[in-house]
Amino acid sequence: METFANLPAPPGKRLAIHVKPAAERALRREHPWIFEEAIAKQNATGEAGSLAIIFDRKKDKFLAAGFYDPHSPIRIKALQFGKPAKIEASWFAGKIAQAFEKRKPLLATDTNSYRLLYGENDGLPGFVADVYDQVLVIKLYSFIWLPYLKWVLPPLLQLSRCATVVLRLSRNLQALPELCHGLSDGQVIVGTLPQEEVIFREHGLRFSANVVKGHKTGYFLDHRHNRKRVGELAQGKTVLDVFAYAGGFSVHALAGGALSVTSLDISAQALEMAAKNVALNQLEGRHRVLAGDAFEQMTQLKKAGAQFDLIIVDPPSFAKQRSERSRALEAYQQLAQLAADILAPKGLLLLASCSSRVTAPDFFEAVLRVLDGHPRHFRESDRTYHDIDHPIGFPEGAYLKAIYIDALN
Repeated sequence: METFANLPAPPGKRLAIHVKPAAERALRREHPWIFEEAIAKQNATGEAGSLAIIFDRKKDKFLAAGFYDPHSPIRIKALQFGKPAKIEASWFAGKIAQAFEKRKPLLATDTNSYRLLYGENDGLPGFVADVYDQVLVIKLYSFIWLPYLKWVLPPLLQLSRCATVVLRLSRNLQALPELCHGLSDGQVIVGTLPQEEVIFREHGLRFSANVVKGHKTGYFLDHRHNRKRVGELAQGKTVLDVFAYAGGFSVHALAGGALSVTSLDISAQALEMAAKNVALNQLEGRHRVLAGDAFEQMTQLKKAGAQFDLIIVDPPSFAKQRSERSRALEAYQQLAQLAADILAPKGLLLLASCSSRVTAPDFFEAVLRVLDGHPRHFRESDRTYHDIDHPIGFPEGAYLKAIYIDALN
């Protein structure tokens, strides 16, 4: 096992914290976020990763413990609730073992790519760990984790059986390199990485992830279950994959026997990845790429009289903040309308949203309202949410929702 001698050590200073009543109530519900303005009393200044012990104000008893983050408005990320515990290597090993146990049903399939740690939802706020075959990609969203890597990495490597670790840093960490202890985005911190692109399997199909420069950790794993289902539904159909990115839905549809698949994305680079993933599975013959803005291209397809039996619309997040929520709902409605206009008779539509600011009820209601007003008749057949390796552990952790809609005529 690696010694991780070059990684920083945990801060020695501990903080004693009192929080305001609303924050106390949230901690009793085991919500992991304590905002700066919620702190009522603090005994000393802290650095990133300082262990903060929160005591209740009435009896001064232990309420929660977490890591202090002076560089974030979420000033404390809570880890332990209700009962005191020693936050050390064995504590992290226990958390990681619990997370791994949840993923076991997925690992029983022909799949060697999965999210092993999903931040707050697995009790480790701001820490994401994805596995691609034998490469573990860690994405950190807070400086608090840099001093604890030497404790977290050994159990991650042991359970995942990975040989290589790639470190990815969020934009806010990359913006302050002086606080990163010499670590950088895309750095290989354990083992070797012969090439940036790693080939992995998803339900028997092969895909490529650029684990050094790709979005997030290199690939979007959360839609895996929907991609598999699209493959099961695609036999003999013409398919349009809107916002195709690296072609996950496209590959599954082709493997499932689709007559033809068109991958539509504004990024030519993404479509190159899609074509590469199609080629990895020797499915090139029935695949076409279409580069351009989704709204404009779908409008042009309508004007050309094009129709598709199965349409997948899986856009990026339209609402990064609450103020963008109304505009996001309008965009989802516009996409639903455009997709309905080019859906073949008795066709199937899959609409998805990954905007956490847009709730599932609001998304479903907005989409169905548009389709209710369409000249054709539609019927909802199913709703899906996160795959098994993206558990929801607190309200803000829920973001992914999808709806399957059948055209009745």
